[in-house]
Amino acid sequence: MITTHLCAVPVLFARATRIAAVGATAAALTVGLATSASAATATRSVTESGTTYNLSLTAPDRLSAAGKNVTVSGSGYNTEQGVYVSLCVIPDGVEPGNPSTHTSRPTPCLGGADQTGTTGASHWVSNSGGGTVANSSAYGSGGSFSVSVHVNPTIAAGQVCGTDVECAIVTRADHTATGTRSYDVYIPVDFS
Repeated sequence: MITTHLCAVPVLFARATRIAAVGATAAALTVGLATSASAATATRSVTESGTTYNLSLTAPDRLSAAGKNVTVSGSGYNTEQGVYVSLCVIPDGVEPGNPSTHTSRPTPCLGGADQTGTTGASHWVSNSGGGTVANSSAYGSGGSFSVSVHVNPTIAAGQVCGTDVECAIVTRADHTATGTRSYDVYIPVDFS
């Protein structure tokens, strides 16, 4: 018995060493992933019917030119107003951090009006139907959401982000209020 325990000690020590090495490697990978695409947060306040909504949108501001899925999250949104989340062209005259310049709808957006959900380039967040069709969901508590959208620099023919047009991850009011600019929040992006 003593021999078995003595032999088991090196085996247990070796296994513990491997587990520690795997844990250290995973931690290093996590740090590497966290710094590979920096995240940015854009905010704005909107008052509707006497209620103030403090919108916060977080998304990566550096994206892969090869295209990939990215996570976009938000909070403080009005759960009575649905929004689209997508990569869109920043309209001429719009300064992303200055809501007083948000007079034109961010368009075109990657994937266009993807009602079949085949591109994954946009996501609809709404408590009136969100979650019943592809690439849609309802708001979480406090007007929050966390969604995945597919992005790549070619928005449309002749419109490449960073070459022909400037682009941003945006939220904008959905089809029930297309003329409303209150929910336009921009995170400008670069592709590399």
